[in-house]
Amino acid sequence: MTRGNGCGHCPGSHTGERPCLASATVKARAWLLVEHPGPWPENVTDLPRTDPVGAAVRAAKKAGVRPQLIRRPGRRRATPPLQVYAAFSRGAEVWMEGRELAGPAELAGLDLAALAAGRSPGLGPRVAEPVLLACTHGRHNACCARTGAPLARALAGRFDHRVWETTHVGGDRFAANLVCLPHGLYYGDLGETEAMAAVEAYLRGEVVLDRLRGRAGMPEPAQAAEHFVRARTGVLGVDEVTVESVIGTSRYEAVVMARESRYRVVLEAVQQSDPCGPDCGENLRTYVVRELTLLNEAALV
Repeated sequence: MTRGNGCGHCPGSHTGERPCLASATVKARAWLLVEHPGPWPENVTDLPRTDPVGAAVRAAKKAGVRPQLIRRPGRRRATPPLQVYAAFSRGAEVWMEGRELAGPAELAGLDLAALAAGRSPGLGPRVAEPVLLACTHGRHNACCARTGAPLARALAGRFDHRVWETTHVGGDRFAANLVCLPHGLYYGDLGETEAMAAVEAYLRGEVVLDRLRGRAGMPEPAQAAEHFVRARTGVLGVDEVTVESVIGTSRYEAVVMARESRYRVVLEAVQQSDPCGPDCGENLRTYVVRELTLLNEAALV
């Protein structure tokens, strides 16, 4: 599998001409993943109202939970049981539950309001292994199917049951896209080599800055500030960098903690050109760093 899909250039650092940093969805902190063989409609909420999966998807959206339909690469079972996961990815509050349901009607018993608030929806048990979502939602955007499906197959060949195809995750112009749960890490413009490196890093508790779009549920300026501090310090542990505050509108000032050091980051939002026409132009902002300084050692505070 090769890169160069024509849907945007994403070097993963702020030095490229079309960086993908700070482009993870800001609205997803709670997740509901439901196995569904397809075909998938353009929008998951367009599933028939008589379909229990469709009802669960709409209920999740209403509760503030991000629903994703998932299926195995190349192995799509059309009848129950169906695998379901619930995940929460806010800050240090990171967990995931999952099990097979006997049928989609059992989805109605989940407490989605609890999930949105960071509590168990009653799915259980907790899942220790990560879930890797490769967007292959061709009806939403052709680039996702063309680049995402081969990537999903390649990842499944190495990471097996951890890998699922999924519906739209946001950022079509960065296809192929990968989401690593439960932390909600987004990677974009992936070829097989870059994706393998990202997953291997995640399995050992780290990020790879190359192709990293950011972490879901965080404001874009916070994602950018975290990225710049990681790039400056080389601190790559998933939980080793924390954005303590962000203020501003188009020009922002953030305070970021990396291990035992605190940094002040001044960054600015700028517009990119549309990489492949209006179909992929969801959000053309990116961020550039104007100043990054060490404030103090935490031990001295």
